[in-house]
Formats: sequence, C-alpha cells, structure tokens
Amino acid sequence: MHSPRLLFAAPNSGSGKTTITCGVLAALNKRGVRLFSCKCGPDYIDPLFQESVIGVKSGTLDLFFCDEETLRRLYRRNAEGAELALIEGVMGYYDGLGAGTDEASTYRVARALRAPVVLIINARGQSLSALAELQGFLNFREDSNIRGVIFNQMSGHVFEAIREQVLSLGIIPIGYVPKSDELTIGSRHLGLVTPNDVRDLREKLDRLAGLLCETLDFDALIRLSETAEDIDCPTDPPAPRMTSTRIAVARDEAFCFLYRDNLALLQRYGANLLYFSPIHDDSLPEGSNGLLLPGGYPELYAGALSENIRMRSAVADSVKAGLPCLAECGGFMYLHRTLEDMEGIDHPMCGVIDARAYRTKKLSRFGYVTLTAKHDTAYLCAGETIRGHEFHYYDSESCGSDMHAEKPNGSRRWDCLHAEGTLFAGFAHLYYESNPVFVERFLRRCAKED
Repeated sequence: MHSPRLLFAAPNSGSGKTTITCGVLAALNKRGVRLFSCKCGPDYIDPLFQESVIGVKSGTLDLFFCDEETLRRLYRRNAEGAELALIEGVMGYYDGLGAGTDEASTYRVARALRAPVVLIINARGQSLSALAELQGFLNFREDSNIRGVIFNQMSGHVFEAIREQVLSLGIIPIGYVPKSDELTIGSRHLGLVTPNDVRDLREKLDRLAGLLCETLDFDALIRLSETAEDIDCPTDPPAPRMTSTRIAVARDEAFCFLYRDNLALLQRYGANLLYFSPIHDDSLPEGSNGLLLPGGYPELYAGALSENIRMRSAVADSVKAGLPCLAECGGFMYLHRTLEDMEGIDHPMCGVIDARAYRTKKLSRFGYVTLTAKHDTAYLCAGETIRGHEFHYYDSESCGSDMHAEKPNGSRRWDCLHAEGTLFAGFAHLYYESNPVFVERFLRRCAKED
C-alpha cells in the first residue's frame, strides 16, 4: 500500500504534541489536503476533536488492542483515499506498557507502519541542549526512523542558530513554535477537552494554523510524508453471514466515546446503526434490536439525563425485557439507580443496576485491561478474553463480578462487569477488534439467531 504518512512523537507527555498536531491538521486542511489522522493509544478525545472541530477523519492505533498485522489492516481501511495520514503519538516515544519495555509504544507503531517520525521537543529553557536530547532519541534505537524535528517553545533566533547542527545529524529542521499560552489547547480527563469546553475553538485553531504556517516548513513536511515506503496491509477478512440488525447507539454531549473501528466492525457485520440522544430524545429508535451505551461524560449532564424520564424508562424497560445491551463506563453509570453529579448531588437514572455510581477523588483502576470470562456468558465463553481500557474518576457500589480483569504486566487483578443474560456492562471501554467473535455473538443475539 502506498500511503504518504508522518508520525508526530515526543520525548514525554506535555511536549505539545496535541496542540501542534491540531494546528498542522488545520493548516493542511485549509490547503485542501485530503487527510486522515489517528492517535496512538486508547484515547477518544483527540480523534473526537479532530473530527468535530477540524473536520478531519480520525481514528485510533493501539498495539495493546491488536497485533501488528491487524494494526496495518485497520490503517489501510481508514487511510484509504487520504493524501496524507498524520499519526499522533502517546506519552514518550519509547514508553510502553511497563517502565522497562517499549511494547505497544509509539515507537512500535512507527515501526509497524514504517512511518517517518517527526520528534517534537519542548525546548523551553534550552538552546544547544535540545540537540543533545534529539541525538539521544536518534541513537537509542538504530531503527528510530526519526527524520525530522519541531522545537516547541523556542524563538526563531535560537532555531536559526542551531539549524545547521540539526542538519548535521541528518535530521530535517521542520521549524519551531514560539511560546503562546493563548493558542495552547487545554486538557481535562484524558487528552483534549470536549468541544463545548473551549470558546471560539475553531477561531483559536485558525490562529494556531496561521502561526504554524509562519514557523514550520509545510512543504518539507509533505515531502517527508511522501518518503514513507510502501507497506503490506492485509484487507478485512470476510464477514460472517448474519441477519441485518438495527442497533440503537447513544450519541450526544453525554455519550461520545466511540471507537471508529468498533462502529465499523458492527457495520461490517450487518448492523444498521441508529443514533439517538438520551438527553434530547424521549424514546429508543423504532425497531431497535440491540442497544449500545458508550462512555462519555454523563456526570456533567446528570440533571438533564435524569429529567428525561421517558427515555430512562424506555431504556430500563427494554434492557430488563432482554434487549441485548452493551454499556461502557458512562453508559454503565447511566444504567445505575442513581448517579452523583460534579456537585455531589445524586440523580435518578435507569435503575437497571440497583446501585449508586459516585465520584471519587482519583482515577480508579486506570489503564489497559484484559477481561476474561469467569463462566459462559451471552457474548464470551468461559476463558475467552476481550481487551479494553479504563479511565474514570467514578466508581460503583456494584461493579459486577462476571469477568476477571488483569493489567498487562499482571501487577493487578480484580473481578468486574455485569454479564447477566443479554446485558454486558461495566467500566471498561472495549475494543471489539481484539475479539470480533464478541461482536458476532452480540449481533446474533440481537437478530435472535442464537
């Protein structure tokens, strides 16, 4: 597959990857370049921003969720038709699943896709020392594939003073980004804030794009993307023969954490996705055969969700009557008896889970998880697994105990999740491509083929 592409990486989190990636995407989008963007790691928020605010098709690349062959297959599908694919790394370039490994790191993604890498170095308080940092990352792995560099929080004067020495390392000096608090995109929870949290965000990104057009060499970026070598990307395997189903998918301000690849797999297996709003609508889409309640920020809209009594009753009655339902994190909390909002007030919810969902002062069970079925369930047989990720400041009086969760390094294990009848609900955000059979069984239950 021939696909011009770049990967933006950094020595550490907080280097400015997200802000610069958004600015570059906005600038290239203005040029009329057909783009695909993706984020390494389990993040929902950056792809959500890139699609809803910049207008660029965006997705996720993650080597904990899938192997390299599957990663290349998903990349092929999503990047098809794009003139340039821009991949944003996660954490530090070589940081992996554990402190002493680069497994599932941004570096591994770059290697799997043979993507030219642009290292973003936060050079605040540095000049020549920024080159020592660059050289260290170049030499740490022989196949680093670092081909260019952008210096963040650096003046034009300093950049010009070190430009020739960057070239002497065999690296393309793409440019610099001066310090500008006004144009920095804020963060909350995981990655970027939700679109409604930043006033005049599109105008802010326009100004950022204009600034970057003055300080970055976009022609050099495009030329570098075109040096990416062709890679062998397999096509999607044949989908199982299945009856078409109608799946109601919650999607609004409160429920917005949806992996593009999850939705694509549902559709490839014959699902007709019917989007609805638990805040604004008063009933489930007509003829729904199944229900998907994804994660999001229901705690920010607990009052509005609670006030929509007709929708709460429709969801509760349907799930209790056996409508197949997948509920993740925020969707799981919506199914509770009550949900505590950000001010500490409890609001009635659907009551499918007879328990209270409440706020805590720190992240609970944060990170990747492998979920193993403790016994036969509707969608997983005993011993079968599916992978996911947890990121939540909330907890529940009843997290469930039908699945066994384990961290990648085996350092922590616990029981979780309600897998009772046709309900599968818990705090983990699932990645369906880690076990497509899970999706097949869900849709067969929806079609009453089981």
